[in-house]
Amino acid sequence: MLWPLAPVLAAAARGFIEAEAALALEQAVRGLDSRDELGLHPLLAAAFQAAGFGVHREARYPRDRIHRRRTEGARCDLVLTPAGRPLIEDGPQLGLFHPAGACPLEEALWLEVKVIAQFREGGANHGYERALKTPVWRDVDKLASDAGIRHGGVLVVLFTAGAEVAEHDLGLWCHLGRTRGLRFGAPLVAHVPIGDRLGNALATVALVPLEPA
Repeated sequence: MLWPLAPVLAAAARGFIEAEAALALEQAVRGLDSRDELGLHPLLAAAFQAAGFGVHREARYPRDRIHRRRTEGARCDLVLTPAGRPLIEDGPQLGLFHPAGACPLEEALWLEVKVIAQFREGGANHGYERALKTPVWRDVDKLASDAGIRHGGVLVVLFTAGAEVAEHDLGLWCHLGRTRGLRFGAPLVAHVPIGDRLGNALATVALVPLEPA
């Protein structure tokens, strides 16, 4: 199975467009760029559900399902399944008590979300460059190192002054990441204009897919 990544990106971008329109209508003081990653998870989850995907938040990584306690192990921000299918759950007797049509872990799309803003309340974000590099690379490596994940990617949300900044920084991030030996494909990118409240006038949603081993 090959995951159709373009509809995934389109759904995420549509969620940002609709959320921004709602904020503009209510003349909100705080914009999307004031939210952190956890603050944007519900927006993304709702957007993916509206597009027909099954959405599973904070699902345990396949490699960590060897732990008997479900509270143990690293978790992935968002896991998508085709056509709203449930995701196979943890269980000692795999396959015996799962819902009909449950999606195997290797057929799901595992997404880590990273949100980085060029400007924050109070001015320029001096940790912007650092936040774009190492934490996102770490997520790529975390997804790629799990043998149970066949389809994965990092959904990077950049809030910047404009497209030129976002495209330059994403290009540099890709170049430096590949020199580190990370395997990922070319990002799929969508730009969404937002109200400039802090200095950010654009949300760039970039879906960075893993490359098969």
